[in-house]
Parts: sequence; structure tokens; C-alpha cells
Amino acid sequence: MRMLASASAPGDAALWRRGRAAVVQSRVESVDDDLIVRVAAGDRAAFARLFEKFAPRVKSYLLRLGAPAPAAEDLAQDAMVALWRRAASFDPAKARATTWIYVIARNAWIDKLRRERVRLAYSDEFAGSEASTDEAPDEAVSRGQEEEQVRAALDALSDEQREVVRLSFFEDRPHSEIAERLSLPLGTVKSRLRLALAKLKAQWEQYR
Repeated sequence: MRMLASASAPGDAALWRRGRAAVVQSRVESVDDDLIVRVAAGDRAAFARLFEKFAPRVKSYLLRLGAPAPAAEDLAQDAMVALWRRAASFDPAKARATTWIYVIARNAWIDKLRRERVRLAYSDEFAGSEASTDEAPDEAVSRGQEEEQVRAALDALSDEQREVVRLSFFEDRPHSEIAERLSLPLGTVKSRLRLALAKLKAQWEQYR
């Protein structure tokens, strides 16, 4: 019996340590949750504590996702600004603070990748390059046709859709800033962009 107790003791100790670590982690997460609730009430000191703790972690997380260092730095700052603006929407019953903050950062990185792809597709390809001084006549005609096509595609959008496309893809503004600037819900901005991109894609495919 003593041998059995001795053999089981290391396992019991490991279980105790894991349980203790889980309790400590839960308390830390609870503190973070409370800080976000205080930020929602306008507590700048609480925001400063969260910023000091999470900004470096968010940057490291974005680097692991593949963001270049300068972009990771900027996106981490954007994520923390979004935390300040959106703190009132945080629900600790649905997600812990760490998860919620990392989701904001990941979505910011995805939005940036999407903007870059669309800008290449609709800006650089169609309207971004100036003709060289020795441009061949057939190249000038082709370029003119492409510019006319992109103008037609943009003209097919509603005024509201054209505005969000301009702000998002040509001025490189994040969705949250567009929503604030146009006094629209964030979901409305994203919906208009999705519809606009679908319409642009359909319009352009008819020229292919």
C-alpha cells in the first residue's frame, strides 16, 4: 500500500499544480474581463493597463499570423483602439478578454489582406499606372479601355457602395473608422462592401 501511495503521489502533485494554475489563470482572466467592463465606462486607467499588457502580445500574435513587423505594430495599435471603442460590446459570458482581443486583431489583419488584394485588382490593374512616354499605340488603347471599364464598374455601384469602396480600398481606412465617419453600424459597412465587391466582380467578368 505504501508503494501504491508513493507511486501515485507524483501524479497527484501534477494534478494539484495544474488545478492551481487553472485557478490562477481564471483569476487573471476575470481581472482582464473586469478591466474591459471599466473601459466601456470610460476608465482610461483601465485601458492603460490593458494596453500595456496586451499590445506587445497582440503584436507577437500578428507576427505569428504572418504580418510584417511594421504592419503588426500598426495593427496592434488599431486593435487596442478598437478595444477602447468597442468595449461596450464585450460579453464575458461569450468569450474571455484574451480571446476577444485576439479576434479583433485577427480580423484587422484579414481586413488588411483583403484591402490589399482588392486594391491590386481594382486600382493598380485598371487605373493606377501612368503610360510611359514610349507607350505603344495598342497598349495605350488597351489601357484606355481598362480605365473606361473600371469607371463603368464603379458607376454601376450605388452612391453608398461607391463611398465605402473609396474609403476602404483607395484611402485604406479600417472598417471601424468608416463606420464612425459615415455614422453607420459596422455591420452595415461590411454588408455594403460585400455587395459592392460582388457587383464589381460581376461587372468586370463580362469584359473577360
